[in-house]
Amino acid sequence: MDTFELIKKARDGNKEARDQVITENIPLVWSIVKRFSGRGQELQDLFQIGTIGLMKAIDKFDMSFDVKFSTYAVPMITGEIKRFLRDDGMIKVSRSLKETAGKVRIAEEQLNKKLGRDPTIEEISKELQIEVEDIAMAVSANAEVESLYKTIYQGDGSAICLIDKLEETKDEQEAMINHLTLKKVMDSLEEKDRELIKLRYFMDWTQTDIAKEFGISQVQVSRLEKKILKKMREGFV
Repeated sequence: MDTFELIKKARDGNKEARDQVITENIPLVWSIVKRFSGRGQELQDLFQIGTIGLMKAIDKFDMSFDVKFSTYAVPMITGEIKRFLRDDGMIKVSRSLKETAGKVRIAEEQLNKKLGRDPTIEEISKELQIEVEDIAMAVSANAEVESLYKTIYQGDGSAICLIDKLEETKDEQEAMINHLTLKKVMDSLEEKDRELIKLRYFMDWTQTDIAKEFGISQVQVSRLEKKILKKMREGFV
């Protein structure tokens, strides 16, 4: 059975087909993981994160395109690992919180496939046998960073995150990753500017929604957004 058929069956809920696709692509995940050796993380941990990227690739792969699954999966796996490394570098949390957050992320992916919807925190708690309060604490420790790296636009196979909007060059990006935390970014803004960024990127409001809330035009919101992002970039490079 070819990969396309396996992926189709996996999406229809066939666990054996999903496991087979994952198994067949384990060497691919490891080849990508090895590129990130020496980053202060256990390779086995990165492998688990890379596997999440692989599972996402299985669910999002468009079989109508004339492209190999592995070609599509590589950036998905790489992106998941990079996001994890960025998150880890931005906010230092205890090892136990990191481990819990990692378990929650994996359980959430697995339950999503099983239930066909996003699981509740209670369902994740039951699956992991971890108290709801402990899950909430672990997740909140990474929540601000997750928002900073949240995809705000995706097209032509490339994703743009909030932090990408703040960076214009590779050097600036490295400076932002090394020295910037979301709290510092937000605290640097005036109250109205901070509210706009919060609504736009953390609450998924459109520019039109914000325009109605602020009593201004969508064009004005667009200009304000660009001005604020420029201010944030200049303030932390």
